[in-house]
Amino acid sequence: MLQESNSPQKCVMIVAGEASGDMHGANLVRQMRSQAGDSLFFCGVGGQAMRSAGVKIVIDASQLSVVGITEVIRKLPEIFAGMSATKRIVLSGLPDLLILVDFPDFNLRLAAVAKRMGIPVFYYIAPQVWAWRQGRVRTIRKLVDRMAVILPFEEEFFTSHGVPATFVGHPLLDVEKSSHTTTVSDRDGPVVGLLPGSRPGEVERHLPIMMKAAAMIGKSRDDITFLVSCAPSVPIEHVARITEPFEGRTRFALVAGGAGEVLGQSTLVVTASGTVGLETALYGVPMVVIYRVSLVSYLLARALVRIKNISLVNLIAGREIVPELIQGNASAGNIAGQILQMVGDGKVLEEARRNLAMVREKLGGPGASARAAQIALGLL
Repeated sequence: MLQESNSPQKCVMIVAGEASGDMHGANLVRQMRSQAGDSLFFCGVGGQAMRSAGVKIVIDASQLSVVGITEVIRKLPEIFAGMSATKRIVLSGLPDLLILVDFPDFNLRLAAVAKRMGIPVFYYIAPQVWAWRQGRVRTIRKLVDRMAVILPFEEEFFTSHGVPATFVGHPLLDVEKSSHTTTVSDRDGPVVGLLPGSRPGEVERHLPIMMKAAAMIGKSRDDITFLVSCAPSVPIEHVARITEPFEGRTRFALVAGGAGEVLGQSTLVVTASGTVGLETALYGVPMVVIYRVSLVSYLLARALVRIKNISLVNLIAGREIVPELIQGNASAGNIAGQILQMVGDGKVLEEARRNLAMVREKLGGPGASARAAQIALGLL
């Protein structure tokens, strides 16, 4: 049983299907508890961060998180099982509030069930419908009672489409930066962070190419150290299996604990596109953004996506301030070329840092989680 039927606590169901959503969902839960005391019980879909925040996890997010059409097909049985389990909770009438964190393909279906049950829906971290599948904004307008958005241009977009949205700032500004300063001994040159992603599939696609680039550089530059970020959502053994063939070909180390442990030490990073790129910007670390998916997923995205850039950093800046290498362009040779060009030119790195500082200013100040919590509590 999730909660005793006679419990005086209100039940909040929160659903976050990805690593970044798990982290932000956990911070939201802590803020809601801080503001509402012990009057709330939390259950839902998430990972270790939300579990540590006191959420009763019904479905682990690792069962559901995936990117790309062909990748989704392989995981359909787990996704359907997760959807059935979460729908049963909503249909039981137990939740007094449903909080959705990004993850729209799953969450909008759940929102429809909540709407039928008369359960208020709060959406935290909006689906990026401004980039593709804009028709979904009509669905959001019908199903969502309140929305808290985290990118500065999103409030105007959603309110212009009739969705009650409020810009609360970006929750990454609430995350304490890592104070980690050393991993590899006797470093005497630049440190390049490799951030392949937070999903096993992303790591499989990105890390081999990143390591090949590192090995290419290692032939001529033995002073560059590469730090490989091991996301908590990906077993470190999985990462080690990919990097093992490159031992002796370049200087590298695996760093557990999330992107911050690498960002705090890096001169430059090569990162998969996504929230981690924005986290990199907040650290002020120059970057090269890459992304690869299956061919089918890539062709479909090209047909549907309405924006020129994929990096959130470039979208917020309104122009390309960080290099993007997508699909076939994300080759080992191109990545190695970008790394050598940037670490070899102090002026390029300094200009990149100035541009990232401008992006940081556009995101506003800290307190996003607290402001979002206040909106959510207003629905109870």
